[in-house]
Amino acid sequence: METTSAHQRWKTLLAFSIIYFVWASTFLAIRVGVREVPPFLLAAMRFLVAGLVLYGWMLARGERSPNARQWASAFLLALLIFVFDYGLLFWAEQRVPSGIAAVMLATIPVFMALSEIILLGTQKMTVRLVLALLIGTAGVAVLMSHTLDVGEGPVETAGAVALIIAAISWSIAAALSRMLTLPPSKVMSSGAQMLAGGILLAFSGAALGELRNFHPWSVSAGAWLALIYLIVAGSIVGFTAYVWLIHHESPTKVGTYAYVNPVVAVLVGYFLGGETLGLRTILGTVFVLISVVVITTMPAKKPAPVVSGPRPVGGAAWDATIGRDGEEERQVG
Repeated sequence: METTSAHQRWKTLLAFSIIYFVWASTFLAIRVGVREVPPFLLAAMRFLVAGLVLYGWMLARGERSPNARQWASAFLLALLIFVFDYGLLFWAEQRVPSGIAAVMLATIPVFMALSEIILLGTQKMTVRLVLALLIGTAGVAVLMSHTLDVGEGPVETAGAVALIIAAISWSIAAALSRMLTLPPSKVMSSGAQMLAGGILLAFSGAALGELRNFHPWSVSAGAWLALIYLIVAGSIVGFTAYVWLIHHESPTKVGTYAYVNPVVAVLVGYFLGGETLGLRTILGTVFVLISVVVITTMPAKKPAPVVSGPRPVGGAAWDATIGRDGEEERQVG
């Protein structure tokens, strides 16, 4: 019995280490990759391969493929999550340090709260929520301000705006996912969305002319290793660890990665990526994290009844119904 308990503790520790540190490190891996590979094509390769692996694995286990309605929902969410969220993230990391990108995307719960108010009606504007929104906005303003003199240059405006749009897009997808019909299996739902996202990203990259500027033979081994890391560690291993955790630990505990990831990403970018770490980054990060903590610890409200189909339940950073920045039952981003 003690051996089994110790083994369980080690598995739990390993799974938390993966979602805390591996997911955080993917921001630097993205920055390494987009130095040599066009951003939308890099994202397409990541999610096409990871999506095919998960989708194929579930088919091999006897899981039914999504029906036409479920595929339509998967493609709609994939457009918002992968093209407008991940696509813009990859694009922005050509201009914004990886740690700052992680902090900017940590604002997702802020926009999630607004989505719940505007789209779902499952949240009300309270004094606590207003304060949290103002603090989060202040954090972003510190990072972007051209007038605040704190020793570091501000984040490039185009990159910052792209990241804000990415966060908003994820929050909208999270709200819509409660009203869409998706496969009941977490893994199949995530695999289908990743696969759909990879396809849409590939078309987006081609439409933007990225194929004309892409010469695979000129890409360094480091950039290819970054892509492999994103596929294997960031998507497949990270997904497996996350889904295992949400079946063995409370959503509140699992959701703590929303607070840890930005801090780890900033430190990884500083120590391994040569990125600056000054007062501007520290202040912006602190403000954003305070906002995230306040919002994600607010009392949960039950979601509105789903009319169009069963409440979708998909995994980790690829299915908006559990979320990249929150709790399984309350957070959807």
